[in-house]
Amino acid sequence: MSKLPQELPWHDADNKWAAILNPIVSNPANNSLILKDIALVSGDNTINHKLGRKLQGYIIVGINAAATIYDKQATNQMPQLTLVLNSSAPATAQILVF
Repeated sequence: MSKLPQELPWHDADNKWAAILNPIVSNPANNSLILKDIALVSGDNTINHKLGRKLQGYIIVGINAAATIYDKQATNQMPQLTLVLNSSAPATAQILVF
């Protein structure tokens, strides 16, 4: 019978795996949703992000018109429920929220 190499003690395996996997598992992008066909009007748009927690970020992954979009989350009174985006023009967007 061969012995396990000393450099890989199994009693430390759970700590090593946790150190490697925990940052990946806790990444907020792993708990994301794509909001499809969100109609944006010129000006402020309040969107239910459906995450059930405070929004950590968003990415516009598709849009059908030329528009400049910025968020107003710094003044959003309900960040646990909504994303407030300001659009320079009407557009329909797909938004990844996390």
